[in-house]
Amino acid sequence: MTAGMAQTGPLVAVRGLRKHYDLRRGLRRFTEDARAHTVHALDGVSFDIARGETLGVIGESGCGKSTLGRTVLRLLEPTAGTVSFDGADLAGLDAAAMKALRRRMQIVFQDPYASLNPRRTVEQIVGLGLAIHARPSPTRLRELVAEMLGRVGLSPAHMQRYPHQFSGGQRQRIGIARALIVEPDFVVCDEPVSALDVSIQAQILALLEELKRAFDLTYLFISHDLAVVGHISDRIAVMYLGQIVELGPARRLLQTPAHPYTQALLEAVPRVDAEAQDHRPLGGDVPSPLKPPPGCRFHTRCPHATAQCRSIAPEHRTVAPGHHVACHLYEGGPA
Repeated sequence: MTAGMAQTGPLVAVRGLRKHYDLRRGLRRFTEDARAHTVHALDGVSFDIARGETLGVIGESGCGKSTLGRTVLRLLEPTAGTVSFDGADLAGLDAAAMKALRRRMQIVFQDPYASLNPRRTVEQIVGLGLAIHARPSPTRLRELVAEMLGRVGLSPAHMQRYPHQFSGGQRQRIGIARALIVEPDFVVCDEPVSALDVSIQAQILALLEELKRAFDLTYLFISHDLAVVGHISDRIAVMYLGQIVELGPARRLLQTPAHPYTQALLEAVPRVDAEAQDHRPLGGDVPSPLKPPPGCRFHTRCPHATAQCRSIAPEHRTVAPGHHVACHLYEGGPA
């Protein structure tokens, strides 16, 4: 934590975050209703992340998870809503203030093959952020890069190699080193193990947990794998079509899921026990974000949908301490 910065309240506070994409941009021939050409990637997302916490975000492909991570970091400009980091509203910061704050907010990307510049050496890749923000001497920079490579399980002797000379797991370690060398407080992990073999996934997850303790980090951990999110997260947010439909402590949410969508995700996890044969997988496809359904966005696939679900969007309700769900089934209290 940088000296003199605020210590009270959540490290990250997101309120009413929206990110829409207008597909008509640059295409003047379109004269129809703008809503018909707007992708609703995020629609009213709100949550807090406490210092030292790992908030997991789970959902099917296309639900807005990666857009959420990038918008929270202001790599994408939000359409509406606010993101506060350590008490500072990111939208109100000028370029210089935002650049200074970026050192404290970093990201580990999903694809370790596409996220590293193939024309740069490992030393250049890992050291670039530190060279921009801290400007140490070349000798000191080289020492810091070597030290960070050692922290993520790589040899300092690898500094002059290029990304194509490493395996996928080693490349992701390079990406983690690049994010952590500037000593951030907050790291967005955007599906950091989804492109790796299962055995390598376990190693990278263990490394992320070790580094979190060592550097007192706060994570926003994005994944489509419930087992991965359940293992590493303190709390889990379940996303569906640009909205959070359930948010709660990881163990409780996985053991007692409240939203029908969360229940369907858990039932879809492959099992070898006989009881699993009675579970029905979630049917249908996620509706298009170009035209989200009215009411509850999950009603087109929900076995409990009613007329109310088809016309009125549910509000978040508390079903247990710290456990919230957006579902009409809980309007009279916990079901």
